[in-house]
Amino acid sequence: MPATPNRRMVAVVLLIPVVVTIALWAFVWPAARIAPRHLPVGIAGSAPAADRLQHQFERHGDAFEVHRYGGEAAARTAIENRVVYGAVVIAPKGPHLLTASAASPVVAQLLRDAVTAQAPTGSQVPVTDVVAAPARDPRGSALGASILPLAIAGVAGGSAVTMLKLRGGRAAAALIGVAALVGMAATALTDSWLGVVTGNWWAEAGVLGLTVLAIGATVAGFAALIGPSGVGLGALVMVLLGNPFSGVTSAPELLPRPAGTIGQLLPPGAGGSLLRSVAFFDGSAAGGAVLTLTVWVALGLTAVLAGGRRRTPAVTPAPGTPEPALVG
Repeated sequence: MPATPNRRMVAVVLLIPVVVTIALWAFVWPAARIAPRHLPVGIAGSAPAADRLQHQFERHGDAFEVHRYGGEAAARTAIENRVVYGAVVIAPKGPHLLTASAASPVVAQLLRDAVTAQAPTGSQVPVTDVVAAPARDPRGSALGASILPLAIAGVAGGSAVTMLKLRGGRAAAALIGVAALVGMAATALTDSWLGVVTGNWWAEAGVLGLTVLAIGATVAGFAALIGPSGVGLGALVMVLLGNPFSGVTSAPELLPRPAGTIGQLLPPGAGGSLLRSVAFFDGSAAGGAVLTLTVWVALGLTAVLAGGRRRTPAVTPAPGTPEPALVG
């Protein structure tokens, strides 16, 4: 009927702008609202100087979450364990700033600017980068750029499994195989060749593979449960929400709420945080991200296996229907 093509035309005209608007909102809104929100920082030293510094941080409302430490050694340990992003050490000669550009170059620069602005006019605040970003990626640009390709790889794997009509165990095996190979290939590129991640090679490959598997299994799981449209739903969640909400290019605590929290509950954000922990901090603070990725993998593969067990019910001939004659 003529009305059907017309309705399709109207649907296309209306749907594309809606999708583009959602994509712009998801990517631009977090970037336009970068600011500290309960950003964990430390203060090392004794009162009353430490008390005055804490009061200055608290004047910014809920921007900072202040942790107190007795001395510089304790503050360094907290930074290395990813408890805080940096710390100000109160010393007789003046304040000394400790940062960790490997955790977030953006936060390291933010703390440097904030502490310098509070220092007396003309004085310089010495800065020590306790856990420095790799020399080949000092701004963290390469690490931040790696999350989108991983999301695309996961969506592509889940889409391929769906399009090739792989089910059950074969689908799960294909997803695991794709994730393992992508993890090793990505580690060979980012670690062995570019040197932008510097941790244990196999641990990094495991993190990258687990991230791809979590995304791919989710996409294939959606498709197994609700049909081919599940691929679009999975891509929407993982790419249009998971990537910009991941906080990998800045920090989850710099994103507007609830984007930062949502991002860490999705595979791209959890994978990015886990990669930082493994690559630069010897696995510190990795438990939450590992749990998040494992849950997504388990749910996705369960849906894939459950979808593979579904069978089209056999058609029972109606009573009195003659059986087909045998040929030959």
